[in-house]
Amino acid sequence: MSEVIDQAIPQVPVAPEVKPARVPKRRGSGGRVSRSAYVFLGIAVVISVFPLYYMFVIASAGATAVTSIPPRLYPGTQFFEVAAKVFDTVPFFAALMNSVFVSLTVAVVSAIMCAMAGFAFAKLHFPGRNLLFLIVIMTMTVPAQLSVIPQYLIISQLGWVDTLQAIIVPGLASAFGIFWMRQHMSTTVSDELIQAAVLDGANSWQMFWGIAFPVVRPAAFVLGLITFTGVWNDFMWPFIVLKSPELFTVQIALKQLQANRTIDVALAMGGSFLATLPLLIVFFFVGRRMVSGIMDGAFKG
Repeated sequence: MSEVIDQAIPQVPVAPEVKPARVPKRRGSGGRVSRSAYVFLGIAVVISVFPLYYMFVIASAGATAVTSIPPRLYPGTQFFEVAAKVFDTVPFFAALMNSVFVSLTVAVVSAIMCAMAGFAFAKLHFPGRNLLFLIVIMTMTVPAQLSVIPQYLIISQLGWVDTLQAIIVPGLASAFGIFWMRQHMSTTVSDELIQAAVLDGANSWQMFWGIAFPVVRPAAFVLGLITFTGVWNDFMWPFIVLKSPELFTVQIALKQLQANRTIDVALAMGGSFLATLPLLIVFFFVGRRMVSGIMDGAFKG
């Protein structure tokens, strides 16, 4: 009976098993691009770090390392002696503390004030907003050297010459910082949140501090770090307004390491390395956060 049934039912041919085709791996182009990128980044890192390393070599090996042929590329054993001489020659520790205080104060206050101005230009509507923002942008085209004389006259009229506030107050806001924060406010802070806050009866300060600033806090942190670095490395304006050695910043202290006609190269390089070391420590701890803060606004909007 089963044979009859088998003959009555047509046999359906079974298709042979098809194996998925193997996709060849692209090892050429992708690998080469990655290796080339790493090689390029490695060369860039070496070029960037080498001046700092050579500064340490000269400070630890002595001034003769500058004129040695072939150039000396390995450190010596005199660095701690040179560092002690730097602290004995000028009030270097006090200068470091002054620079830390001034740079940190300007960085924090400037980040908040520029964020406030950026919020006003980005989210508040008031007469002349675009014109005022255009004026702020135009000030970025004026060289900083042109503002030295009028700025010094203002500081002199206020009686702030030879005081730390003379180098703190002028840096509490910047056109670049306002532009930076305005762009981040425009792209990251939702207009719907601002409108909802207005309907809830929030004032401008509540909208800024409770809604806008927490969103752009990474950008404000990056701006503060950039400002900190700029104030730390500033030489011209502190050199003009500061007269007392106990108020010198670290850059002015480095200038005092030079004699009238001669210069101890090892001493100058040692002081420069010590002045750069705090910045390296700061970037070591916050470098990753700085990169994330920059990229935070790069893919939005």
